[in-house]
Amino acid sequence: MDWTWYLFRFDGRISRARLWLAIVVLFGLMMTLGLVIVAIQSLFGSPAPFRFGASDLFKLVDPDAYRSLTLGDLPRLLIKLFGTSLLMWVYFATSIKRLHDRDKSGWWMLPFFAAPGLYNQFADRLPDSPADLPLALAVFGLGLWGFIEMYCLKGSRKTNRFGTAPLAPKPPRDTPPPWDQQSEIEMVPHTASPPPVWRVKPGYE
Repeated sequence: MDWTWYLFRFDGRISRARLWLAIVVLFGLMMTLGLVIVAIQSLFGSPAPFRFGASDLFKLVDPDAYRSLTLGDLPRLLIKLFGTSLLMWVYFATSIKRLHDRDKSGWWMLPFFAAPGLYNQFADRLPDSPADLPLALAVFGLGLWGFIEMYCLKGSRKTNRFGTAPLAPKPPRDTPPPWDQQSEIEMVPHTASPPPVWRVKPGYE
């Protein structure tokens, strides 16, 4: 398997099993980055808790998250920015390829991922209104729909606009081509040309 395409590119299609495998890979990356961060914190004596999550992506558009930062948080922020960017890139690359398998555009990540994430980030700052419950139910419904769509349903069986089906049977690679008798036997017709005519130059008779 081409791991570069699988984890970092957005073209093509993957099956449900490959998407679940990507979640396992993401957990492995999170654990590896967590161990690196713990080692750095032990060297510089920073016992503050440190974790990665999708919520960190939505803090980038939250002004309150910037107001609470101090100069000492800059190294941790840079490490967290790198780790979050790496994890989110892998998540989006694999999720969009899975949406392609469902014959859906990658823009479906906006209602399936962005809308629930933004609501969770700013829900406690929304004004009280009768629309709070319907809005929360709508966001929950979008998240549940996205989970079922990407993680539970089968992809389209035929070739769609994003490529061939990942579970389609592939032709065997080592099968020799069939013997073409016409190309192996070449019949060359005999040329019936007249014999050459020998002439003697004048003066040599």
